[in-house]
Amino acid sequence: MELRSRAVGPWPMNSYALVCPTTRHSVLIDPGAESDELIAMLDDTTPVAILLTHTHPDHIGALEEVRNRLGVPVFAHPGPCVAGMAPVDRALAHGDVVTVGDSVIRAWHTPGHTADMVCYLVEGVPIAVVGDTLFDGGPGRTWSVDDFHTTLVTLRTIVLTWSDDTICYPGHGPSFRLGDRRAAIERFLAHAPEGFCGDATWDV
Repeated sequence: MELRSRAVGPWPMNSYALVCPTTRHSVLIDPGAESDELIAMLDDTTPVAILLTHTHPDHIGALEEVRNRLGVPVFAHPGPCVAGMAPVDRALAHGDVVTVGDSVIRAWHTPGHTADMVCYLVEGVPIAVVGDTLFDGGPGRTWSVDDFHTTLVTLRTIVLTWSDDTICYPGHGPSFRLGDRRAAIERFLAHAPEGFCGDATWDV
C-alpha cells in the first residue's frame, strides 16, 4: 500500500493518505488543516473515506470542508467528539476492518491521549498510522492520572504486540520503526512514575 503525507497547520500536524496500488482507491487520515494541500495529496486516486485517529481540533480542523468537497463518509471511534462536529458515518470498534480497493486496514483502539484514539494498521504491510498514541520520543500527552494509566495499559497490551518491523507514522514528528524503540518503551513501562500526567519521554 502506498502512503503519502503532508505536514499541515501551525503545529504542524501530519495528515496521511493510504492508496491501494492496484485500484488507486484511497483514504485520507486526519484532515487537520490546509484543505487544498490535502486534496492535492489525493491526486490520481479515488477517495473512498476519511479516517480519524481522534477528534482533537488540530486533527480535524479541515474535516467539514474536505468532507464536503470529497463527498465521502467519515469513519472514527464512537468516543467523545468535538462539540459541533457532524456525526461520523461509521463508528469503528477495536478490530474493525476498512477495505480500500484490494487492501485492508484494521482499526486498533488505543486510548490514553484521548478516549477515542484509533491506530490504523495495514494488513500485510508494516504501516501503522498511530495518531498521537505514541511518538518517536515518547507517548502522547495525557491530562489526568487515569489517562496516563490508560496509556501504560495501551502500550503494554496493544502497541508492544505489533511486529518490530512496524513503521509508526505519528500525528506529529518523524516516523520510526517500532523495533528501534521497543527497549525504550519497555524501560519506560518498568519505571513510569506514579500519579503522573502530562508530557513524557521514553527516558522518564
